[in-house]
Amino acid sequence: MKVVVVGCTHAGIAAVNEIFKAHPDTQVTIYERNDNVSFLSCGISLYLNGQVKHLEDMFYATPEDLAKKGAQVCIKHDVLSIDSKQHQLTVQDLETKEIATDTYDKLIMTTGSYVVVPPLMGVDDSRVLLCKSYDQAKEIYESAKTHKHITIVGAGYVGVELAEAYADTHHDVTLIQSNKQILNNYVDECLSDKITDLLKKHGVHVYLNERVQAFHGDDQRDKVVIETSVQEHETDLVIVCTGFMANTELLRGQVEMDRHGAIITNAYMQTSNPDIYAAGDACISHLNPAGTDAYIPLASNAVRQGGLAGKNVFGDIQKCVGTQATSAMELFGYTLASTGLTLESAKREGLDAASVVYHGNYRPNYMPTTEMLTIILVYNRQTRQILGAQLFSKHEIAQSANTISVCIQNKNTIDDLAFVDMLFQPHYDEPYNYLNLVAQLAIEQERQAELKK
Repeated sequence: MKVVVVGCTHAGIAAVNEIFKAHPDTQVTIYERNDNVSFLSCGISLYLNGQVKHLEDMFYATPEDLAKKGAQVCIKHDVLSIDSKQHQLTVQDLETKEIATDTYDKLIMTTGSYVVVPPLMGVDDSRVLLCKSYDQAKEIYESAKTHKHITIVGAGYVGVELAEAYADTHHDVTLIQSNKQILNNYVDECLSDKITDLLKKHGVHVYLNERVQAFHGDDQRDKVVIETSVQEHETDLVIVCTGFMANTELLRGQVEMDRHGAIITNAYMQTSNPDIYAAGDACISHLNPAGTDAYIPLASNAVRQGGLAGKNVFGDIQKCVGTQATSAMELFGYTLASTGLTLESAKREGLDAASVVYHGNYRPNYMPTTEMLTIILVYNRQTRQILGAQLFSKHEIAQSANTISVCIQNKNTIDDLAFVDMLFQPHYDEPYNYLNLVAQLAIEQERQAELKK
C-alpha cells in the first residue's frame, strides 16, 4: 500500500512511526514544504530567555531519521492541489520549481495550522512578527537583540509565555488582550487575575478589553504605533499571538469540515472520504467534558491523533478516546496547569456547572518548607461529574492536572475524587491529598445547597 503524508511536524511524524512499527514494507512518501520537520514551537520562549541554548535542539527528528525507517522524504516540496477522486496530488519542488504529480492509496493530512493574522492595516510591517515556525523563531530571537520595547498582541499561552521570556531578558513588555481576562480558554477569571498580577509584578504592562485595530509604522523613529479600541501604544516591535487556524485549504470541498475549516474525523481519524485521514492541528478533536467536537491545537493531541492515523490506515484498529485539552506552563517560578472546562466555558455549553476553590499548603506546616497552592474544581451539579480543574502553585502540580484529566475521561464524580486512594507522605502532601480536599469542598458546597432548599 502507498501512503502519502502531507505535512510533517508532530502528527505527521507520529503517523509515519506507527506505520513502520507494524507495516515496515509500506511505501510512505512525505511532502513537507519547509526544510525541516518536528520543530517544537513551544520551545521558542525557552530559547528567548536562554533556558534552551540552541534553537536546533527543539527538533526531535530529522528527515534523515524518517528516511532510515524507509520513507521517501520530500522536504521543500509544496503540495499545490489534491484530487481526492483520482487519488492524485500535484506537487512543486520549491528548489527546482519543477511540478509533478503523485498518487496514493491512503492519504494522511497533517498540514497543521497557521497563525491567525488579523486583516488590519499595517500588519505587514516588518516590525510586526508572527510566532510559530522555526524561521519565525529565529527572526524573533534576532529582533530581541535590537528592540527594547516589545508588545505582544494576544494573551493565550503563547503570548503569556513570550511576555515572561521578554521580561526575564530585561525588555520593556506590553501585553494587549481583547478579552476581559488573559488565558481565557484555560482558566477562570479569579485565577486569571492572580496571573495578571504576577505579570505586572515582573514589569509587564497588561491591557485588557482592548481590540487592536491597526498598526502604524514610523520609519523615521523605527517605531510602531498600535491603535486599539481604547488608545494608542507606541512600541519597537510587535509579536502577534492571536491564535491558530487549521491549514486545510487543499481539501476544501472534498471532505467535511467545521465552520472554521477544521477537518471532521471519526474516532479512527478517518475523514468523510474513507481513503483520507487527518490528525493534529488540521482537524477537530472530541472534547470529552463537553461531549462536543472542538478545535484544540495542542502538540499532545497532534501526537496521539497522528499515531492513531498511522495505525488506522490499515483498518479500524484503535479509536481515539478524545481529549480534555490538558496543558501546563511555568511562569516566573509558578506552575499553571489546566484540564477540561472552565466554569465559564461549562456554562456556555449549557451545563449546570459549579466550582469550588481550594487554597492551602501542599504539605504539612511542620515540614521545613511548603508552598501554597490554588485549585479550582469545576463539576456538573446534576451528575456530580468532574468537568475541569485549574491548578496554580510554586509547587510542581502539573501531574495533578493529568490525574484530573483521567477522572474526566472516566466520568468520575466529585464523590469518587474525594475518597480515591492517594498516597500520604509528609514530603508530598497531607493525609488527605489536595485533590481529595478540593473534591470534599465540592461535596460540602452541594450539601449546603441542598439544606437551603
